[in-house]
Amino acid sequence: MAPMRQRHLFFFALLAAISLLSGCSLSRARVLKADAIVAADVDHTVSCDRADHCAAPSSLLDAAQSAMAESTDAQPMNVVTLLGDSEPAMVARLNLIRGARQSIDVQTYIWDQDDAGQLVLDELVKAAQRGVKVRILADQLSSFNDLDLLSRLARVHSDFEVRMYNPTFHKAQTPPLEFAASIVCCFLKFNQRMHNKLILIDGSIGITGGRNYQDRYFNWDNEFNYLDRDVMVGGAAAKAMAHSFDLFWQHKRSKPLTQLRDVNSRILATPGPIAWPQPHYEHPSRVARVLQEAGDNDWIEDNILADSLRTSQVEYFSDLPAKTQQPQKRDAREFTARVMRLVGGAKHEVVLQTPYLVMSKRAQNIFKRLRESETPPRIVVSTNSLASTDAFAVYALSYKHRKRYLKNYGFEIYEMKPHAESAVEAYADASSDDGPMAPEQQAGGNKGSSHRRSALIRNTESRALLGSARSNLPAPLSSEGRRFGLHAKSIVVDDNFAMVGSHNFDPRSDHYNTEAGVIVYDRRFADQLRSDILDNTQPDNAWVIAPRKASIPVLGKINEALSDISESLPLFDLWPYRYATSYDLKAGCTPMRPSDPGFFACYEPVGDFPDVALSGKLIYTRVITAFGAGVQGVL
Repeated sequence: MAPMRQRHLFFFALLAAISLLSGCSLSRARVLKADAIVAADVDHTVSCDRADHCAAPSSLLDAAQSAMAESTDAQPMNVVTLLGDSEPAMVARLNLIRGARQSIDVQTYIWDQDDAGQLVLDELVKAAQRGVKVRILADQLSSFNDLDLLSRLARVHSDFEVRMYNPTFHKAQTPPLEFAASIVCCFLKFNQRMHNKLILIDGSIGITGGRNYQDRYFNWDNEFNYLDRDVMVGGAAAKAMAHSFDLFWQHKRSKPLTQLRDVNSRILATPGPIAWPQPHYEHPSRVARVLQEAGDNDWIEDNILADSLRTSQVEYFSDLPAKTQQPQKRDAREFTARVMRLVGGAKHEVVLQTPYLVMSKRAQNIFKRLRESETPPRIVVSTNSLASTDAFAVYALSYKHRKRYLKNYGFEIYEMKPHAESAVEAYADASSDDGPMAPEQQAGGNKGSSHRRSALIRNTESRALLGSARSNLPAPLSSEGRRFGLHAKSIVVDDNFAMVGSHNFDPRSDHYNTEAGVIVYDRRFADQLRSDILDNTQPDNAWVIAPRKASIPVLGKINEALSDISESLPLFDLWPYRYATSYDLKAGCTPMRPSDPGFFACYEPVGDFPDVALSGKLIYTRVITAFGAGVQGVL
């Protein structure tokens, strides 16, 4: 009976795909009609007649413009700030938006309707209302899944414009049946996403990295949050940011809202001006606190500018939009290729942080060559455990190749604990509700929180294209308490240069998603980033992955041989006793590397999947390890 139901579902998905494709694009007449409604209804009122559009003072923007003014072609200048903590990352964005005098460009993979998403969107609308040109480009699959909101944004202000990148079937929403249909009919196009994250102010200062516009990226979620990282760059490198954004904005896959079938229908059905409503926050006092901090120059100085660096050699790289059409085209994969070359040139050490330890073929070759060199560099990898990730399918493939990573590439792997001490402290700093509450926010309360929770479940970045959002919720834990996962993507090579960006160093980032990031050639910045990553590998924050200690030599050799055979199989990798497992530091011992002779005396094994409760997710992980090797490029 089950196979019959599967065939019916496939058949209906195929019919839906054919039906959707037959009426995929809108007629020119419908687009023009919606454009006419928007033109008639859009708000043209500008609240400020000053040349600077009543911009608030911003020491961040001032520092960037000073660096820009000092720059020459021979000697560029930049101000660089590592935004590891979530609260400065949010406050910096708010400060820059309020300080914008000319333009704001935003590019993102996820834009949710929770507190973080509402707050930034509301600030951007207010910037447009005072005369600043605001452009938002969001990947369609996980952004703005609300037709009423998009219909409102289409006419909120003449200086405000939203475009959606690579919309499925020319629509803003992708219901489950259409999700399945897109896989059946046009998987290659559907599978290629814009993963870039950028906010650029006045063409002179930008923030890029791993954070999307969703509570969990700023430590505001009640259940599951990310350790993430951005870098803010003001000065000469911002020119490359502006150029990259314009390339994506003008690309044929970037669609104005009136060209999306469902948004178009909503606009035609609801003509007339639409007022921009006051947002309703789940935690209004927390929102009020960061807004207050965004206008506090002393807070900005102490928590952001104090750690800024002035340096010359900063490069912003982005893959071209053409990567989504010609994935083998070399110049389309500029950022990906640049990152790989930097890692391949390592002499002493590579410190890598990625949420998903699934190496592309190119990355495997690079690390294999490094391992085989006369003096192999140390390779430190900070990544997720099954207990900390919300992408259990991807973790299953990482688990499959542990021996390869440890033995063939010489990785030292540290997997984040779900209640990592550093993450708990960061959450406490960012999520306190202490602080002033504006009168207009007091009425907001928790209105709409149930809707935002459902949207949050849908819009998880680690959602695999071959699975539903709910299937990618984290595995149940044996322990209780708020959970944290790693989302930062960064590399430090030889203490000389460092990269912060959106690239996960996996096949999806290599071949399908467009990626972006900043490379800084400055030892001081490299030291800051290296210290930040290595802190995440400490015993309070991570388990160590190391070979099992052989208690019975002969049986140990037999087990290793059977494990090797099983791991080499693309299917039926069923042997349960793997080469390596997770270790935790014993009380009273000093942290050490797995290669240290005293390692087994000071570390105790805690199982392959510590803190993960017996559940369907644990079983699925084993199943994907056994049968899922062929799909690792699209997860």
